[in-house]
Amino acid sequence: MSPASRVTGQRLSPIRRMAVGAPPGTINLALGEPGWPLPDVARQALADVGQGDGPLPYGPNTSRPDLVEAIADYHSRTSQTVHPVHRTLTAQNTPQGSTGHATVSVDQIMVTSGSQAALFALFQAHVEPGSTVLVPDPGFVSYPSLARLCDAEPVGYPLAPGGHLDAEALVETLLAHPRASMVVLCHPANPTGGMASAADLTAVAETCAARGVLLVSDEVYRELWVDEPPPSLHDVAAIDTGVVLGSMSKAFGAPGLRLGWAVGGAQTLAPARIVHNAMTTAPAQPSQAAALALLKAADEVLADSRGHVRRRWGIAEQVAPALTTRARSAPSSARAGIYLWVPVPRGARDAAGTDGDDPTLAFALRLRDEGGVTTVPGSAFGPRGAGHLRVSLGGPLDDLEEGLRRLAPWWTT
Repeated sequence: MSPASRVTGQRLSPIRRMAVGAPPGTINLALGEPGWPLPDVARQALADVGQGDGPLPYGPNTSRPDLVEAIADYHSRTSQTVHPVHRTLTAQNTPQGSTGHATVSVDQIMVTSGSQAALFALFQAHVEPGSTVLVPDPGFVSYPSLARLCDAEPVGYPLAPGGHLDAEALVETLLAHPRASMVVLCHPANPTGGMASAADLTAVAETCAARGVLLVSDEVYRELWVDEPPPSLHDVAAIDTGVVLGSMSKAFGAPGLRLGWAVGGAQTLAPARIVHNAMTTAPAQPSQAAALALLKAADEVLADSRGHVRRRWGIAEQVAPALTTRARSAPSSARAGIYLWVPVPRGARDAAGTDGDDPTLAFALRLRDEGGVTTVPGSAFGPRGAGHLRVSLGGPLDDLEEGLRRLAPWWTT
């Protein structure tokens, strides 16, 4: 029996492949997940579910109503009302002269089994076979795979120096591909940690709206800011203009809950709900209970998470200053997320030999096998990622400090 053509050529994530064959005692600075403790409010919610003596039902396909309302309230509080210059995009959703926060209704929320499930459902619902999907290059490894599973062609658009969104380059790429069905943003970016300015988000939103292309903004790292909060797509454009993704996995420190959400126009989400319901009836009830508790304590939980992230950046700057200096595109660059996007030292890269035609991978393997640290070669995130490594700061503090100590000499010799 042969597999379907849509999965032919799909392979294990390069992030996971780096761990295969790692020597004993290798420190993993590859996997991008929080290494700090699950917040107490989530632990208590999970314990309460376990202590109940009643049934544990599937629950509604749309998830429990109080969770949907909590996500709508959270998104309303964290997305500011747009500036009047963007009125052309927002007239139908924002009253003239309004101030304060945007309003999100429950039919504009789709709760999913992680933001990955939200992505899958949106791709399956809106990407036509034979169309193109614009994805950041370098960008999260799942975006091109999801496009190919729809029999569509992923097309990478370049980022600005430092991995920030370059609206002009994205718009040029979009105009060159008239069969585009979707544009995907990721900010703060995985793997680069790059940001998107309000002006760039506006330019991209306007172009996608004019061409009838669905815009999906993956913002799962947005609350993990170090210096200042970055803008959201829904700060500059109406909810009907694009879909914003959120998750419990990063800023809320609960990746194992596998619970995420999409915020967008009700008509945009409706077909994606059908796909998600076919995948899984609804997210697990214990996960929903814990997510609700985390959202109710969001101000405290998110402030604590940012504290954990700042400590990790502080350790990196103290233990491996050469890495952090090279990872930032300018001394004043704002920081967010849990990744260092580090240029490979030219001499070390040239001396690494080759793994096929990928010297970046060859250097990453040397770091793993000789240095005892697993990172991710930037080429795993797209052709423009070659010559960089992604180093995760998210893991346990002891592992992070030791891993950075092992990496540091490679950038000072």
